[in-house]
Amino acid sequence: MIRISTIFIAICMVLVAASLGMILYSLAGISSTESAIAALTVLTFLILYNAVSMRLRDRTDVGGQIADLSRGTADLARQVAEFGRRLAAVEGRVVSANSTGADRIQAVSAEIGELGVLVKQLAASVAHHDDMLAAGVSVAAPAVANKPDIEAQDELPFSAEDARSAASAAPALPSHATDEAAPSRSPAQILAAVKHAVEENRIDIFLQPMVSLPQRKVRFYEAVTRLRDDKDQIIAADDFISVAETAGLIGRIDHMLMLRCVQVLRRLMVRNKDVGVFCNVAAATLGSPATFAPCLDFLEANRALAASLVLEFKQATFRNLGPAETEHLAALAQRGYRFSIDHVADLRFEPRELADRGVRFIKVPAALLLDQRQSSNSDIHPSDLSDLLGRFGIDLIAERIEGERAVVDLLDYDVRFGQGFLFAPPRPLRPEGASATGGAVANKAQEPNGPRKPASSDAPPIDPPRAIGNAALARRVAGPN
Repeated sequence: MIRISTIFIAICMVLVAASLGMILYSLAGISSTESAIAALTVLTFLILYNAVSMRLRDRTDVGGQIADLSRGTADLARQVAEFGRRLAAVEGRVVSANSTGADRIQAVSAEIGELGVLVKQLAASVAHHDDMLAAGVSVAAPAVANKPDIEAQDELPFSAEDARSAASAAPALPSHATDEAAPSRSPAQILAAVKHAVEENRIDIFLQPMVSLPQRKVRFYEAVTRLRDDKDQIIAADDFISVAETAGLIGRIDHMLMLRCVQVLRRLMVRNKDVGVFCNVAAATLGSPATFAPCLDFLEANRALAASLVLEFKQATFRNLGPAETEHLAALAQRGYRFSIDHVADLRFEPRELADRGVRFIKVPAALLLDQRQSSNSDIHPSDLSDLLGRFGIDLIAERIEGERAVVDLLDYDVRFGQGFLFAPPRPLRPEGASATGGAVANKAQEPNGPRKPASSDAPPIDPPRAIGNAALARRVAGPN
């Protein structure tokens, strides 16, 4: 845009040239043509002079601006150089720290690897010595060495006589023979015994601990139902469940089991708030609205214990859920109860779906986990199952563990919890408030062959074998808790 000063200068130059032409024409007597030429000549010189002077002035201004820009560029280059120097110093420090940390991590990893190899070799050696010593030790001795943490066992309300009898009988029985050998009965006799036991409230609860691996600290208990007939002979769950389901009595048994579990849980939580109890629920109870309603009302009244009471169902129950079962599971999950799956026949799971339904534990037999043929029959290798379930908040529990060698192999599979006769067999509950004499009397009722003879005072005491195997090894490595 043309400035006002420029316009003013142009007007002045035109006036000066015209005035000069008029003066030449009027005073000098020059003709008008010559006067006009002279005026144009003067105007031309004035224009050239103004253009040259303006160009010189603009050059001076541009030179100053270029000088300022050069100084700014120099300052910016100096600052960039300073930042580059500082960045190079920081990069050098980071590289030095990373190299030092990598060297330290590599050294620690190498030491940990060596320690792991030594521990595995030591565990294998100890397990080999266990096998050698087991051949020469009496049958009752391993039960003392293999029981879980003493302090955790003291929390369980067992009678002293029942605990000793169960522990001494455990090594002599396989996993499928957890109870006393009862005479064979016909279905009609079992049905009559079940009806009598339900009506007379002759339902006993046995608890078997679940321990953490490798520390072998008791973390949970599984409640197992046992019925007693009119002769005080024990009827195992596998013998009466199918008969009770057919007769419609399983709902009452499950309701009484939940009542006992809540009572036991309240007693256990007096000493340890982190303990939990697994309560088995039959598929018939879950699928029948009439049978499930009182159980749901009872669990609703005790929902404060939902975090510690785990309801356990069979794998077949979860694979054959109907509308009623799905609705009942959703009602329990809405009240905060967690679920567990047992009686696992294969390793084909959908962890995301199970987690959405509220499953937080899956119990798999140790033999099934360690069976090499399962890697070809399942979608995932057994060694990766614990990690897969853990991504969805589900803990893997290895059950029916009967030997130290199985524990060593399960630790390689990253199994966190274990259950089995190696740690402790199912033990009967001690009645609340019962004395030692009362416990002995209660135990007497469970002995069909008469009272147990007291140990002779003249007999020499038998020193129990020291705690050997991986239990002692793990305690020595972990240190006192």
